[in-house]
Amino acid sequence: MPRSGQHDINSFSIEASQATLNDLQDRLERTRWPDSIGEPWVYGSDLAFLKSLVSYWLTEYDTEAALNRLNQLDQYTLDIDGRKLHFVHAKSPHADALPLVMTHGWPGSFAEFEAIIPRLTHPETFGGDSTDAFHVICPSIPGYGFSDAPDQPGFDPRSVAQDHILLMQQLGYQRYGLQGGDWGSAISSWHAKLAPDAVAGLHLNLIFAPQPKDVADPLEGVSDAERARLAKSRLRMVDGTGYQAIQGSKPQTLGYGLMDSPVGLAAWIIEKFQHWTDPSKSLTASVDRDQLLTNIMIYWLSGNITASTRLYYEAAHSEANLFLAGRIETPTGHAVFPGELYLPPRAWAERQYNIQHWSIMPHGGHFAALEVPDLLADDLQHFFKHCRSAAPRGQR
Repeated sequence: MPRSGQHDINSFSIEASQATLNDLQDRLERTRWPDSIGEPWVYGSDLAFLKSLVSYWLTEYDTEAALNRLNQLDQYTLDIDGRKLHFVHAKSPHADALPLVMTHGWPGSFAEFEAIIPRLTHPETFGGDSTDAFHVICPSIPGYGFSDAPDQPGFDPRSVAQDHILLMQQLGYQRYGLQGGDWGSAISSWHAKLAPDAVAGLHLNLIFAPQPKDVADPLEGVSDAERARLAKSRLRMVDGTGYQAIQGSKPQTLGYGLMDSPVGLAAWIIEKFQHWTDPSKSLTASVDRDQLLTNIMIYWLSGNITASTRLYYEAAHSEANLFLAGRIETPTGHAVFPGELYLPPRAWAERQYNIQHWSIMPHGGHFAALEVPDLLADDLQHFFKHCRSAAPRGQR
């Protein structure tokens, strides 16, 4: 567990030197393109799409404007034993707002939450009620975004949760909510497990609930609709999880190419966005080109791509197994988006979590806060209505 006591918190803004941007442009212009066969996206990132995106990157994408927009968010770093943890702390003007920690995953970043933050801090502006307001805290996972990478082996999702517990203590929040998808789901789940007295509610848009092995028929009591969602998600996982084997075994080898080539980095990340966003829409209908490139730029500017993939190795080789840690009794809500990569039945999730809220969404995918911020914000407000009574008023 991180040291207790006072840790320095400092303001932070993203910077990119002209030399860094010139080097990026040079690398993009000198790209060696591979050949391509078959239908688009079947073998991986589509060559025509990627060439078009890189052309846009070179000629139309405004890096300065993108970074200036991100710098409108209140960003800080927390010193944890010499390592900087980057986070956004967006405070609501409403004194009784509930603090909410939102944790991203891979290959995302804190930028996923840019559009949802004002919906949560100022719900009345979007037709909501001020009593549903949140103070929003969005940490960058260590080794992601602008959080320093751990410099020793063994920093797993449980360790990330311990960082987030310390962060909330340093911000002075005694009771708060959690939200996460992808790695954010595992990290938030560990957070609720390790600090149950502090967590008023846990909201997830991806639940890692395995098929039960101790029952004769794991599908008994599972509805036809749930069976269909599970079957469809399993088919998508067949060609959608190969990256886990690479990042969970030899992330360093992968890192050489991704650190050296911005197009290689973009190809590796964009293929996941294409496969994991709502399959009923095109990729750019779910996430536009500027959003894609801003997320990629965060990885390029920070130089954290290798460290980010290393979390898969640490999780795969960790002795801390969430599913062996016991049931999480924190009240839990789940937003089920049809484009999510894994869609387990509610009965399976209830074995691991104290499910109090389960909503089936009409559209959206893995990157819910980015794709459908309105739907996710509404679901968060609805779920946490029942958790707020446990949170002390006017904590900060």
